[in-house]
Amino acid sequence: MAVDHSMPVLVVDDYTTMVRIIRNLLKQLGFVEIDDANDGKAALAKMRERKYGLVISDWNMEPMTGYDLLQQVRSDEALADTPFIMITAESKTENVIAAKRAGVSNYIVKPFNAQTLKSKIDAVFEKPAEEAPAA
Repeated sequence: MAVDHSMPVLVVDDYTTMVRIIRNLLKQLGFVEIDDANDGKAALAKMRERKYGLVISDWNMEPMTGYDLLQQVRSDEALADTPFIMITAESKTENVIAAKRAGVSNYIVKPFNAQTLKSKIDAVFEKPAEEAPAA
């Protein structure tokens, strides 16, 4: 499945400069519908109001972390299938493993550029051949 650049994307980060950077990178990649939230609680509220095609969330936020947000999204039947990319400054193996176990779609370590973001988004929307529906 190709990436739909018209789908709404939700950027979640408590650092407004990072939100602006990610927003600008997404615009460079052709995305036009970009919303943002400054923590997991605000993001969850927005996700319950609007269906997002992709969530890009920072890990370290208060009061609800990106990891907590991911767990909430995956446990909510209406939101569980939402593609979710986690961003973090920490490349700790245990964090990557925890995020994978919680159902993260992909993982990006800061700092990153538009090409990295594009490749991670592309990977999320490429379905492996064995998962493709039978004709």
